[in-house]
Amino acid sequence: MPLDLPLVAPGTPGSDVTAGQAGDGSVRRSVLPGGVRLLTEHVPGVRSASVGAWVGVGSRDESDGHHGSTHFLEHLLFKGTARRTAMDIAEAFDEVGGEANAATGKEHTCYYARVLDEDLPMAVDVISDMVTSARLDADELETERGVILEELAMNDDDPSDVVHERFATVVLGEHPLGRPIGGTPETIRAVPRDAVWAHYREHYRPGTLVVTAAGNVDHDALAAQVVRALGDGGWALDGAEVPAARRGPGDVVPVTARASQTTVRRSTEQGNVIVGSTGLTATDPRRFTLSVLNAVLGGGMSSRLFQEIREKRGLAYSTYSFASGHADTGVFGLYAGCAPAKIDEVTDLMVLELERLADGGITDAELRRSVGQLSGGLVLGLEDSGSRMSRLGKSELVHGELLSTQESLDRVRAVTAAEVADLAADLASRPRSVVRVGPFGD
Repeated sequence: MPLDLPLVAPGTPGSDVTAGQAGDGSVRRSVLPGGVRLLTEHVPGVRSASVGAWVGVGSRDESDGHHGSTHFLEHLLFKGTARRTAMDIAEAFDEVGGEANAATGKEHTCYYARVLDEDLPMAVDVISDMVTSARLDADELETERGVILEELAMNDDDPSDVVHERFATVVLGEHPLGRPIGGTPETIRAVPRDAVWAHYREHYRPGTLVVTAAGNVDHDALAAQVVRALGDGGWALDGAEVPAARRGPGDVVPVTARASQTTVRRSTEQGNVIVGSTGLTATDPRRFTLSVLNAVLGGGMSSRLFQEIREKRGLAYSTYSFASGHADTGVFGLYAGCAPAKIDEVTDLMVLELERLADGGITDAELRRSVGQLSGGLVLGLEDSGSRMSRLGKSELVHGELLSTQESLDRVRAVTAAEVADLAADLASRPRSVVRVGPFGD
């Protein structure tokens, strides 16, 4: 059975649960004082540990005047605290051969590190210090404003980044999820330090924090380290605060799906195109069916898109399908990069393959091959402690349950060809958008 992850106050039934992972290590989950959630997975036979501090806030949570603040904080938390300079933070990981980084998403932010097991207390202390005690110095903020603008410029120079960013904006429209995660040059230039500070103070608190770790970790020892580190950072953990609620039906923002065509002119040698629509939410029961559909349609060298567009016709080097899910909506798309003169032909071929899948379904051989591909990828991906750490965080923040490796494999293997065909028909019937980036006229 999946490991349920209830939102309860510390000390109440369900606030501390343990489960074996069917051949994996053991997973423990505790709700610590203040409502901080801690999940660990002990993996036998390794000497490394990965730890992440997750905050359930992303770019979609930014109010007017605060756009870009979430990504700004990802940068600024590394720029110093009351106890450490930016150099102190960098040196702490460099001198032990570890690595630290952060990632901003549309619905959460994660600060993480991978170190030797003996250096885990240091990693917990430094990351906790960053999360609780960032100075957000005005001068550092202005310096980092320039860095972020350069990052956005770098992304804007990559047409494959541009086409994906614009596709999300076109499909999701005015929905908060349609905004770029990193902000835009205009919002980054405009956001004041006070707005970033207010965003930090509102969202970085015990009830929103989830700490996950995987590798050679001891749950009880790590719990004590986390409580001590957060307390040293000034957070009051003496109450029995219930963790912040997960996003649910009450948080849903409607998406007005519509068909559209968008062209972004770039002086490139190759055209980039995505055709697609809204997809499934992150918790939709059909997400395992979508994984199989994605594998058959555009998930590997044996997929229909790869075989038809690249292998048989030689029209593109890169072509694939993709999907991402959020609390209240998702996106599903087909991508290709090809010669500008071939862009219409390739777009038509991608649409044709989706409609063929919707009308004719998949073969038994395709089902067997895609299930094998997904099963192998799932197990091989969990060879890394960072992947296990990330899985814990997403299970806590998004799904409210943790599947063992075997349970995940069973759900993939339970998908039928009829379910794939039904889902393909659903996706193919949705209003379809086309986004092109390259040397095209309007």
